Amino acid sequence: MKKKMGVTDMHWKTSLLAVALAGLGLGTMAGTASAAGPTCKNGTIKVGAVSTITGPADFSEVPKATQAAFDTINAAGGINGCKIDYTIADDKADPAVAAQAARDLIDNKEAVALVGSASLLDCAVNGATYARKDIRSIQGLGVDAACFSSPNIAPVNVGPFTLTTAMGYYATNVLKSKKLCAFFIIIGGTQEAYKKSIEDWEKITGQKIHVLDLTLPFQGDLTPYVIKARDAGCDTVLTNQVEPQVVQLIKTVDAQKITGINWLFLAPGYTEQVAKALADTKQPIYAGTEWEPYTETDSAANADWIASMKKANRPLTAFSQGGYLAAQMFLKVVGSIDGEVTRDSVNAALLKMQPISNPLAGSPYVFGEGRTHSPMRATKVMKLEKGKWMVETADWVHLPDVK
Repeated sequence: MKKKMGVTDMHWKTSLLAVALAGLGLGTMAGTASAAGPTCKNGTIKVGAVSTITGPADFSEVPKATQAAFDTINAAGGINGCKIDYTIADDKADPAVAAQAARDLIDNKEAVALVGSASLLDCAVNGATYARKDIRSIQGLGVDAACFSSPNIAPVNVGPFTLTTAMGYYATNVLKSKKLCAFFIIIGGTQEAYKKSIEDWEKITGQKIHVLDLTLPFQGDLTPYVIKARDAGCDTVLTNQVEPQVVQLIKTVDAQKITGINWLFLAPGYTEQVAKALADTKQPIYAGTEWEPYTETDSAANADWIASMKKANRPLTAFSQGGYLAAQMFLKVVGSIDGEVTRDSVNAALLKMQPISNPLAGSPYVFGEGRTHSPMRATKVMKLEKGKWMVETADWVHLPDVK
């Protein structure tokens, strides 16, 4: 049953507020100032995000989608009259800038939580700061290994490491792969995380990796690697390449006239640009998703996200799904608070929260009291067919727990 929440100002009892909060599972009711529900000083709840916007990558679509979701609630009067005051800080992929951005949000802006962050290095640089300052981050897009190994950070995405295990699981269980080979680009401190992903796959499936190559270059000739896969007898190759390298790899495979290998990619390979660039290939190409496939615009699971993004004139991308979902999780948690929304009350609500399901994700989201957080463990697999991504798994592929 949805929890009824008091509203202290009749102005906020509009039909728009009712519709917006109903979508979050937050009811409204006439009441007095003493009615249960979240309250706030000066009518605002301060929240922030540290994201890489300028520099070698642009993840701005993640926090901008979070902002769009917050704007929708604010336009309807807020949560129980509390509006979200959201600040996006650009870390410029610079550790010093990232550290300063976090300190400013925590100490000067007095953020109660971080929501919708997406950064090349925020987790690694600021994880210890978040723990020391006792503030928690609902990451919109966890990128590096530190995002999934911190007590104060819990991403809403599956992440590259769990997704590696899940795609290997799919290869074994569905594609019936007997000789799975993995080729990884190693950037920063990701080597151990990718090795553990394969070890987890081995524990779950009882198989052994046929080839594990951790030397795949970010740039350069890929011919030696596709020849290695062919000569080793790999029946499936799993790699963590991003969009340009995915295209380069498959074109190299075609140039070498290699057949009989399934090519599996992680979420960065699932883009419309990749589909168009590889429209003529006959290679069997698969990619895992982190959320409901964003290209499925008729999917009921995508309906609320699409409506929110269209209203804000934001593009329909996987990145915006992550930002939107992070906002939904935060709003649900805030809606569960009886009393003033502070850093302490948000922390307490996150630590004690029950798992929250959302149609965008195949796993319920929970923060909880663990020392590490990787709550999302489900993917949908896409297959490339003549220049278009097609849903290969109508149901979510749920990764079993590692025993």
